[in-house]
Amino acid sequence: QVQLVESGGGLVQAGGSLRLSCAASGRTFGTYAMGWFRQAPGKEREFVAAISWSDNTYYKDSLKGRFTISRDNAKNTVYMQMHSLKPEDTAVYYCAAEKGLSRLLNGAGDYWGQGTQVTVSS
Repeated sequence: QVQLVESGGGLVQAGGSLRLSCAASGRTFGTYAMGWFRQAPGKEREFVAAISWSDNTYYKDSLKGRFTISRDNAKNTVYMQMHSLKPEDTAVYYCAAEKGLSRLLNGAGDYWGQGTQVTVSS
């Protein structure tokens, strides 16, 4: 069992930055692919970024260059640094853990966090 707890969300002006964190319980964190997803009001949840257990990274095409995912296996934590935030980035951001990277990239997750709200004002 893995429990995920996100933090770092908040209100930021357009052009600002935030760093989200996702702390995981359990001793097998390093064996999971980790990902970030988001869901804006009235929209479906969408893939944002993922990182494999071997630190390969994957991004939603439109977010490349603004968002960076990373992980620290010693701290059981995955991060997402977000720069040049836009109002359309406003959403609840969820962390997910999944044994299979391809499943994660297709939106599946063995475990999900409760989400953290990111609000970008114009």
